[in-house]
Amino acid sequence: MALNLLTSVLLLIITSLVFLLITSQRSSKTKGSSSSYPSSNAVLPKCYPIVGSFFSFQANKNQLLQWVTKILQNIPSATFTLHRLGGQVSIFTANPANVQHILKTNFNNYPKGAGFGTTLSDFLGHGIFNIDGEQWKFQRQISSHEFNTKTLRKFVETVVETELSDRLIPILEKAAADKQVLDFQDVLQRFAFDNICRIAFGYDPEYLFPSFPKAKFAQAFDECVKISSERFPSPLPIIWKAKRLLNIGSERRLKLAISEVKEFSKNIIKEKKQNPDESMDLLTRFLSSGKYDDDFVTDIVISFTLAGRDTTSAALTWFFMLISKHPEAEKEILNEIKEKSDTPVYEDIKDMVYTHASLCESMRFYPPVPVDSKVAENDDVLPDGTIVKKGMRVAYHPYAMGRMEKLWGKDWSEFKPERWLKREEDGSWSFVGRDSYTYPVFQAGPRICLGKEMAFLQMKRVVSGVLKRFKVVPVIQETVEPEFVAHLTAKMKGGFPVRIEERNDFKL
Repeated sequence: MALNLLTSVLLLIITSLVFLLITSQRSSKTKGSSSSYPSSNAVLPKCYPIVGSFFSFQANKNQLLQWVTKILQNIPSATFTLHRLGGQVSIFTANPANVQHILKTNFNNYPKGAGFGTTLSDFLGHGIFNIDGEQWKFQRQISSHEFNTKTLRKFVETVVETELSDRLIPILEKAAADKQVLDFQDVLQRFAFDNICRIAFGYDPEYLFPSFPKAKFAQAFDECVKISSERFPSPLPIIWKAKRLLNIGSERRLKLAISEVKEFSKNIIKEKKQNPDESMDLLTRFLSSGKYDDDFVTDIVISFTLAGRDTTSAALTWFFMLISKHPEAEKEILNEIKEKSDTPVYEDIKDMVYTHASLCESMRFYPPVPVDSKVAENDDVLPDGTIVKKGMRVAYHPYAMGRMEKLWGKDWSEFKPERWLKREEDGSWSFVGRDSYTYPVFQAGPRICLGKEMAFLQMKRVVSGVLKRFKVVPVIQETVEPEFVAHLTAKMKGGFPVRIEERNDFKL
C-alpha cells in the first residue's frame, strides 16, 4: 500500500511538472488566439506529438460543449478525431448514420466500457446506467415492467397530479401573491425528485414543500453529479485518481457526498422491507428478484434517482425559459390546453401534440444528456469512413446534432415547434417525429430510454397545469443567454430565477 501511494504521488508530481512545462512553452509561443472558436477555414484543433490537441483542449476547457459543436458544424462529415494528452483518442460525431451504427447496427462493439464504469463506479456502482452485458440486460428486463400503460396512467393520474395540485400550484400561488422570486430549476428538481421516489420506490421524501427544506441528500447528490462529471474531461486522469487515493480536495468531498447519498438510499430500502405494500414498484421488483443484495439495490436506487430527478427537471427548466421568449408558441399551447378538459385524463395529456412538439424543440437545443460515449471493443469503420481502433472512445453529440443546418435546415437556430408538426385537413395538428438517430435525445437502439413516455407525460402535465394558471417570467435580461452547464445531465448555471404572475386572460 505504501509503495502504491508513493508511486501515485511521484506520478502526480511528474505529470504536474509536465503540465507546467507544456503550459509555459505554450505561453511563450502563442498569444491566446486559440481560446476563440475555430473559424470555418481552420476548424480542426492543431495536433502535436505526444500532447495531441492538449493546447486547444485546455484553451476551451470551460466551453468544451460549444467548442466541439462548432467544429462538428464546420466539418462535412460531422465527425472528427481528437487526440489528447498521453495518446488518448476520442471520436466525436453528429452524423446520424454513425449514431445508428454505434447504437444499433454494431451495438455489441460499442459498450460503455471499463473506463466509463470506473469513472462513475464510486457514485453509480453497478446500476443500470453504468454497466454492460448480462447484468445490464437483466436490470433492463426487470425495469421494463415499470413502464407499461397501467403504470403510466397511475403515474400521471395519481403521483404527478397530487404533486402538482397539492404542492407545486400552491407554491406558485403564494409566489405570485408575494411577488417572490423563485429558483424554478430548484422547484422543478424538487418536483421531479418527489415523483420518481413515489412511483419507483413507494417513498415520499416531501422535498417540494413551501419551506423548501434543505435536504442533505439533495445537496450531496448535486455534489456527486458535479464532481463525477468533472472527471471525464480531465486531461490527466491520474490526477483525480491520485486525489481519490490520498482522499484530498474534490475527491474527499465526493467521498463524503456519496456516503450521504448511499445512506439515504439504504434507508429507503430498509423502510420498504419493514413496511411492504401490495404495489409492485421498481424497488419491490428488484428486492423480490432475489438476485441482488442491499448494496446492489442501492446502486439501482441512485441510478433511477439520477434519471428521474435530473433529466425531466432540466428539460422543463429550459422549456419554460424558451417559452417565455416565444409568446406565439405559448399562445398555441394555451389554445391546446383550452381544448382539453380540466380533468387530468391520461389520454388528454397524451394527445397534446403542440405541447409535445414544443418540448421536443426545446430539447433539440438543450438536451438533458448533451453527450454520450461508448468504447470500441474491436477495430471498426464508421459509415462515413472514420477509422475506429480498439479502445477508442466514440461520442455522439445530441447538443451539436440539434444545431446542425444539414439536419434541421437553414432555420435551425429558430425555436420552431411547427417543424415537428403538420396540419391535417380539419385544421388540427398531428405530430411528425424524427428518427432517434437524428434526434438521439433519449438514446436509440437497444439502450433507448425506458422512461421516454413517462417523461413526456410528466412534462406535459406540468406544462398544462402551470401555464393555464400562471406566466413564468425570467428575472434576467432578454438579451442575456443563460449558461448551459453539462454535467452527467444538463443544468442552467446559477439556477433559473423567475417571477410568477397569475394569468387573467385564460378561460376554460
